[in-house]
Amino acid sequence: MSGTTTSTAAVRPYRPADHDAVYDICVRTADAGGDARGRYASDDLMPDLFAGPYLHLEPELAFVLADAGRVVGYVVGTADTPAFVRAYRRVWIPRLAHRYPVPAGDPRTPDEEMIALHHHPERMLVPELAGYPAHLHIDLLPSHQGRGHGRRLLETFLSAAARAGAPALHVGMVTANVRARGFYDRLGFHVIPVPGPGTAHLPGPVHHLTRRPGCRPIPPRGPTRR
Repeated sequence: MSGTTTSTAAVRPYRPADHDAVYDICVRTADAGGDARGRYASDDLMPDLFAGPYLHLEPELAFVLADAGRVVGYVVGTADTPAFVRAYRRVWIPRLAHRYPVPAGDPRTPDEEMIALHHHPERMLVPELAGYPAHLHIDLLPSHQGRGHGRRLLETFLSAAARAGAPALHVGMVTANVRARGFYDRLGFHVIPVPGPGTAHLPGPVHHLTRRPGCRPIPPRGPTRR
């Protein structure tokens, strides 16, 4: 796949050498879009849940934004959430068993809460989202937000997911990340009601947004926020 460019930045397929950069970007944007470094016992915890499994299980649907040779953003996801959940349990949980053993009892700390999510990938199987089988996670460093790069990353993923057979896509977004909500609204996503606390993919209150093929995103007018 040929990259698409704006200025010196280009979207291209993920490469194994990009792994550490993706992990770094993930933790730097994991606190409702802000920096989560130091928030957990290990800075790898959030990437191990929300970036690593996609890189390992579905690298063909991972794309990065590279600027002057440096990875500054990424999008990862799956075209088939139920299949991804099965692979997560079968492959990813055993792969990290030495790092995250099965919790004993109810979680009492932020780390334990995240590890409990790791051991329950079935949380992603939300009946109301069954008609939107693809999902994604997208992050950019602050230096490259607001310049249209997020739109290009997301559209690249949507095209790849459609080629993989996904008829529609959903994304879980923490409600505290108000900037991201505007980004998704401009790209043609719509909120779908989901009963309960809404922890399909992320901790805390979540908006579930969906998009089907044929939705017309709002054309960019000046700077965007991702």
